[in-house]
Parts: sequence; C-alpha cells; structure tokens
Amino acid sequence: MTTSTVAYLLTQELKHSEIEVKGWVRTFRANRFIALNDGSCLENIQCVVDFESMNEVVLKRITTGAAVHIKGGLVDSQGKGQSVEVQVSSIEILGDADPEEVSKTILQPKRHSLEFLREQAHLRTRTNTFSAVMRLRSSLSFAIHSYFNKNGFYYMHAPIVTGSDAEGAGEMFRVTTLDAKNPPLDENGAVDYSKDFFGKETNLTVSGQLEAETYAMALGKVYTFGPTFRAENSNTSRHLAEFWMIEPEVAFMDLVGNMDLAEDFMKYIISYVLEHNKEDLAFLEQRLEQEDKSKPQNERAPMPLTEKLRFIVENNFKRVSYTEAIEILRSSKPNKKKKFKYIIDKWGADLQSEHERFLVEQHFKCPVILFDYPAKIKAFYMRLNEDGKTVRAMDILFPGIGEIVGGSQREERLDVLREKMAELDIPEEDLWWYLDLRKYGTAVHSGFGLGFERLVMFATGMGNIRDVIPYPRTPLNADF
Repeated sequence: MTTSTVAYLLTQELKHSEIEVKGWVRTFRANRFIALNDGSCLENIQCVVDFESMNEVVLKRITTGAAVHIKGGLVDSQGKGQSVEVQVSSIEILGDADPEEVSKTILQPKRHSLEFLREQAHLRTRTNTFSAVMRLRSSLSFAIHSYFNKNGFYYMHAPIVTGSDAEGAGEMFRVTTLDAKNPPLDENGAVDYSKDFFGKETNLTVSGQLEAETYAMALGKVYTFGPTFRAENSNTSRHLAEFWMIEPEVAFMDLVGNMDLAEDFMKYIISYVLEHNKEDLAFLEQRLEQEDKSKPQNERAPMPLTEKLRFIVENNFKRVSYTEAIEILRSSKPNKKKKFKYIIDKWGADLQSEHERFLVEQHFKCPVILFDYPAKIKAFYMRLNEDGKTVRAMDILFPGIGEIVGGSQREERLDVLREKMAELDIPEEDLWWYLDLRKYGTAVHSGFGLGFERLVMFATGMGNIRDVIPYPRTPLNADF
C-alpha cells in the first residue's frame, strides 16, 4: 500500500478504504484525536485512536511535534470541519518529540510573534502561516518558469561570482581566498588581487542582467532566475542582503514591447496562484484581516488579499511618463498639505514608495507603469532618449508596495554607451565584453528585473521580507 498525502486524502472519494499516511502531530486531544499534518496542505487530517486497545507505551509517545506513520480506514468524519477522518488501526512513532523541549519552541500550539518565529526559522514552516507562505513561494517559482517556457524563452544561469558591478552601486560582497590577516601587498601597499584565486578582485553578483544581455543577443529571448547579493546596510522590512531575481532579456524588443511583456508576465503568475493556491490565500487573507484590526486605519491593507491580486489581473496597467507623474504628484493634496514625507517640488526627484502608492491607490486606481525617467537617477546601461535628459526606463507600481518591477530598453549605441560609462568613471576594460555586443551586430533590446521576494510579499500579504524567504540574510544575521 502506498502512503497518501493529507491533501490527497482530504480531496478524494476514498471512504471505507484502507490508507497509510505519515506526518507530524499538531495536537493530540483526549488520548484519542490526533491532528496530523504533512505539509501537503494547510489542513490537518483527524486520526481517531482507540486508546483502550492501543499500547500504552505508544500512546505516551504521541506528542505534539512527533513524526508518525498511521494505518487505518478512511471514514466519514463524526465531527465538524472536514468530511473524512482516519480510524487508526496501527501507529508507528517515527520520531519522538519531548513535550518539555517542544514547550520551548514554536511547535507548541499557540500564536507566536513573527519575530519569535524568525528566531526558530528552521521550525517555522511547521506553522500554518509559514507553510502557506512557502507553498505560495513554490507555486510562484513554478509559474515563472512555466510562463517563460510557454513563451519561447531560454533559461540561463548567470554567474554568481563576477568581476563586474551591473548596478554601479559598489555595494558588493568580496570573494577572496587571500589570508585576511596577512594578504599580499603590491608596491603601493594595496592588497594585490593578482595573487587571489581568480587573479583579480571579484564579488558576489548584484544582477545577472549584463550577462543575460549577451545571451539574448545570440538566443533571442532568455531569462535568469537566481540569487543576487547586496552589501547594503539596510535593516528595513523591504531589504535583504541575499535575494532572488528574475531578469528576462529580449533582442529586437523596444520599451513598449518590454512593458507589454512585463504586464502579461505579472498577470500570468498572479492568475496562477489565484487558481492553484486558494486555500493558502484564504488563510493568509484572514490572517491579514486579523492583523489589520490592531493597526491605525492609514496603515491597513488597501484591500483584502485576494481582491488585491484580482485587481492586478483584471485591470489594464496605466502607462504614464515620469514627467506627467511628477506634475500629478506636485499638484496632489498630500503634497500641497505636506502629508508626504518627501515633498515633490521639482522635476528630477527620485520617487519614493509613498508617491508610487498614491499614484496606484488613489489617483489612477489601477496598476501603473511609469516610463522615461531622468537619466541622472537611472543606471548607465539604459537607452538615452533624444531629449538627452531622460532614458527609456520603466517601473511597474502595485498597490500596497509601490515599485515591484524595474526595466528598460538597453543602450545599443556603442558611442553613447562609452560616453555614459566615462561620465560615471566606469572603466571600459572592466566591461570590454559588454561593449563588444555593440560592435558585432548591435540591435535594440530590452529587459526588466523583478525581485522575487517583493513578489512573494505582495502575493502573501506578509509585511516583512524576512518572512518570505526560508533563511533571511540581513546585517548581523546569517544564522541557520
């Protein structure tokens, strides 16, 4: 007999058949009722023990957290809440859980703060909240690969160790095998990286974009989906030092095509979880509603979770130039009454989350794509417009979160790219291979980046990015 999952047993017409199921005990009541969960779904299945005929030694070992193997008959449930239950014929304890030790952990059946759950990240997926979040994370990952596969993209693995800084930000983690206490020095007294493992200074990647561009200019349509790293000392609810990025790049596609692709992509992956993760979304929506009751009105979610997701799927994204958005914000009530933390007074300002959310939630009441940003606040590789002051950049703004996608048409003109690199003191020798793309059959091409954890936050309603990745890496925190 094959072992069934709890999810399977709760959805199949298998009544009065003999089954086997393995999982972890959530609760054991009245020496009779085991609530069993195996992670396959949110719900537990009730397993009813005949304690009078059960070995007393085994009974004592059925404790919260214990792993068990149960055999029995699947029958109509006598209680409320589920249609079936298991009448236990035999139970094997696969792994004990000492009640005294369990009482010190998040496995004890009661509500715990998210902060406490982070301290026991190795156990937190046993809770309803985190099992739901991580199932959604898995579904979103699958939907991303599914979308690109269906649309003719090739999956590319960009390098994790790199000698280039795609963003020009300089906030990178160094990779070295040199002796930290006694590194080799050059004639000027500086660390001599020519003696290092790679013969040069290298870092963990901040983006796979530049490498993806090289592949797009050979394979046409590619995407990367991998870990990226930022050595940014930001202890906020929206920043991680290690996170995952999705970065498609497409040859012969301009900014309009890029916006079309990004909108279609976002609608597809959100539609996927709306269809395949209904139970988890319903649970997380209820959790969010309970959480919001203790918050001031202005800090509550703008709409229920599933409604927010449908809002993305059912609305066309409004496309607005940066210049138009600045005028809207300058003349808005929150700006005039100085309700914004960052007042908008002139063209060229870098928009903050509060501005982005105002445009989405209050002004346009739909997802927004902003485009044609000032060149001075965007990266060197973005295509310069004919006005000489804006670039073909675009950001997608969502309710409750602001910017979720950032992309651009890339600068395909060799002379212009060289000028921009010179202005920013980016050495040509570091990116000679990137410049080569503009020498051998250059063409219009575009792409965008989506921080995966920001997407998971949006889809789950979780308020802290540390709660949507298995083991968060933040300043002073590399536990587990």
